[in-house]
Amino acid sequence: MPRIDPTSRVADDARIADDVEIGPFCAVGPKVELRAGVRLLSHVNLSGATIVGERTVIHPFASLGTEPQSTGYRGGATQLTIGSDCRIREGVTINTGTEDGGGVTTVGERCFLMANSHIGHDCHVGNDVTFANGALLGGHVTIANHVFIGGNTALHQFVRVGEGAMLGGVSGITRDVIPFGFAFGPKAVLVGLNIIGLKRRGFTRDNIHRLRNAYHMLFLTSGTLSERVKRVSVEYADDPPVGEIISFVHASGSRPLMTPAATSDPADTNATP
Repeated sequence: MPRIDPTSRVADDARIADDVEIGPFCAVGPKVELRAGVRLLSHVNLSGATIVGERTVIHPFASLGTEPQSTGYRGGATQLTIGSDCRIREGVTINTGTEDGGGVTTVGERCFLMANSHIGHDCHVGNDVTFANGALLGGHVTIANHVFIGGNTALHQFVRVGEGAMLGGVSGITRDVIPFGFAFGPKAVLVGLNIIGLKRRGFTRDNIHRLRNAYHMLFLTSGTLSERVKRVSVEYADDPPVGEIISFVHASGSRPLMTPAATSDPADTNATP
């Protein structure tokens, strides 16, 4: 049987796995599903059609599955899905989707959401993503796997962030960030590659060298972006990480692609936050 503190309120229709632990003063709504090993430490609010994956731990004053903060929301049956083994710290807020945005907000596995971070409606967050304190996603943002978002960094709605990218703290992200990129600044620009993140994930020196050369060709040589993309596609046709960047550029979304500032220097690809 689940261990539920007597001060908490759990709706009769909520689906609670047998080994779930619900601490003091939590509220769990009727459409919530808590899978095996989930722990609500205390003062957690779960509402809406929300699924929390196995072994995820949620800290005090988090509020998940609440209605989207969108003037276009019409009260429809939308959802929030959170994967397994996530750590959701104090004061985190995550909204369900909207009818016009696909209806579902998703968070992947092994994500670490630090205090007071926020995920807006219709966002899709991949696996192994870290939100530092106060990181904020507007609606419809897509975050790929292994992304790090710095403290008090805000992402404009509809932005895409590619795999393995790093967003520096106190940054405003208004454009799409390529896979493995490092973006930084109040109105952020691309300042290089996330070299530290690549090393931590086991990329070899040769992998990193090829990525740095491809980055230079894409953003720091002459010609139009279309011409540079074509050159890199030919030069690195057999390189999967570079191919991921090219595919990301080709996919293009609602927001423009982030590029380096005019004064960027190739040496900046060694930058770390």
